[in-house]
Amino acid sequence: MDLVLLWVFLPLVTVAWGQYGDYYYGPYNYGDNDEWVNVYRQGFNFQCPHGQVIVAVRSVFSKKEGSDRLWNYACMPAAQSLGEPTECWWEEINRAGTEWYQTCSNNGLVAGFQSQYFPSVLDREWQFYCCRYSRRCPYSCWLTTEYPGHYGEDMDMMMYTYDHYIRGATTTFSAVDRDRQWKFIVCRMTEYDCPFQN
Repeated sequence: MDLVLLWVFLPLVTVAWGQYGDYYYGPYNYGDNDEWVNVYRQGFNFQCPHGQVIVAVRSVFSKKEGSDRLWNYACMPAAQSLGEPTECWWEEINRAGTEWYQTCSNNGLVAGFQSQYFPSVLDREWQFYCCRYSRRCPYSCWLTTEYPGHYGEDMDMMMYTYDHYIRGATTTFSAVDRDRQWKFIVCRMTEYDCPFQN
């Protein structure tokens, strides 16, 4: 009986395992030399090349370096159906040591980050670089899970589907751990012009 079950289930397991490999997404290329965009306790400005948007965020935390993080980002071209960006801008800056919620205004998509470290608070102020694509509008928006899962952990967030875009984020700040947890606001974009903004 055991051999019959093995004979029946072995082909099923083999097929299932083979299909599993089709759905694996490899890590994003964060750059040729995989360096960080900042050094500890220093400000930085990162912008994707024209026509590209942020698709992955990676970070490591160091308590001994002023409870700061190293950051790296990956960009990919926006879908051709969106066309070229019609305008780009910097959003408002948050205050260090406080919670933060920011969505790109004017239906924009996140195409960069700017940050300044404040040693008195052991935290950073943040600002999004946003780009608008014609009059495309977001829909089917949702929040990701928290990145990192716990304060002080490494973080590696990536978009797994090509037609989803980061529009903003909400963060919580721990005064005990001196670290932030991020939830990214992810949306799809219409393939047609729409008359409203959000």
